[in-house]
Amino acid sequence: MSENELIELLRRYKDGGINDSEILETISRLPFHDLGCAKLDTHRAIRCGVEEVIFCPGKSPEHLRSICKAAPGLKGVCIFTRVSPEQELLIAEELPETKFYPEAGIAAFGKRSGDKSEGIAVVTGGTSDIRVAEEAAVTAELLGNKVERIYDVGAAGIHRLFPHMETLRKANAIVVVAGMEGALVTVVGGLVSAPVIAVPTSVGYGANLGGMTTMLSMLNCCVPGVSVVNIDNGFGGGVSAHLINRKVHGK
Repeated sequence: MSENELIELLRRYKDGGINDSEILETISRLPFHDLGCAKLDTHRAIRCGVEEVIFCPGKSPEHLRSICKAAPGLKGVCIFTRVSPEQELLIAEELPETKFYPEAGIAAFGKRSGDKSEGIAVVTGGTSDIRVAEEAAVTAELLGNKVERIYDVGAAGIHRLFPHMETLRKANAIVVVAGMEGALVTVVGGLVSAPVIAVPTSVGYGANLGGMTTMLSMLNCCVPGVSVVNIDNGFGGGVSAHLINRKVHGK
């Protein structure tokens, strides 16, 4: 939409030619910031409930630097995922106010306004799954949620899970992060009424096949209400939990 078209849209709204819902629907499709190497989606939060996210692997220093220079123009929080140590230095140089979450591999510039919404729990089978779990938990927190962490409660010692049942039963969405055979997601899914988002990890011995065995096991989970994201995709699990919790809180 051109500048003149946008002015005409606003004039029609001011004159009562279109209502609040119609102008919000139109604006939600606009616009993006074309950097040449990237097109930053400046209205994704309105359209999808999640701000622009920058996936860092594979980006050259020049491209990442261009994106950093444009980040202050974005509303809300700009999240950088899978940030390498070298990229962390570059981002810190361009955006000194950026906050880094090394265990999650995330950097975040800016922040969301308003109170954080309760209702998300992130659970891991073992401590080796925490890196992926932190990607999920930090993502959900940056998007405006409070997150309860319940780590190292896998099926090999399932008694470790039971002291946390009250927290799990209060949650609106639960992210279960596990490797090996992924049995924890079936256990959790059979104990709660909330949607469970399963995140398979590449943690496991040879026949784990880099997480493929875990993912197939989770996909074959006999408990209804379980959905599965890709291997090591903590970010995807955190976003899914956020979108569920957001709806529960009417946001």
